[in-house]
Amino acid sequence: MPWITESGSLDRATLRQQLLEARERFVASPSGPAAHRALGQRLKDVLEALEPQVLGLYWPVRSEFNARVAWGDDMTVLADGLALPFARRHPPTMAYRRWDGRDDPPVRDECGIPSTEGAVVVPDVVLVPCVGYTREGYRLGYGGGYFDRWLAAHPGVTPVGVAWHGSQVALQPEPHDQPLTLVVTEDEVIAP
Repeated sequence: MPWITESGSLDRATLRQQLLEARERFVASPSGPAAHRALGQRLKDVLEALEPQVLGLYWPVRSEFNARVAWGDDMTVLADGLALPFARRHPPTMAYRRWDGRDDPPVRDECGIPSTEGAVVVPDVVLVPCVGYTREGYRLGYGGGYFDRWLAAHPGVTPVGVAWHGSQVALQPEPHDQPLTLVVTEDEVIAP
């Protein structure tokens, strides 16, 4: 059941804030650990089927799903290569940098999110964190547009949204919104 039932009447900033607050409560609830395990298993199955050559991960913030906890410390089992995004504020751009998956990321990008100093790469599969998502494969993010710009510049990449089931919303996509190939939650895999 979605956390927000009347999302169509809310502006994106208000919807985003309500979803983030609901997500914090959900992850801290007694249901949170089981949901994390279920999402981890579902995502493992999806990635096994996709067989990425280079997997673009994200470093979790604000109660996002943490792939590193789901897979343990050695994330190298996920792909032949791993990468983390590195965002710049001016101009607002993002690039993926190779990461070994073993150690905590050694640097922070200009948005303050842990990242790496590795070589710039273009992953063939990227995990995209969702504050909210639609069944049509669109996501509500934090509002910076970093993932949408990057995906628009790399149309051959397979973007996989990662979301908690309750964050499903009714939302009209905006012209800049890039569709996801799949959305994975603890309850299901959605293929729009």
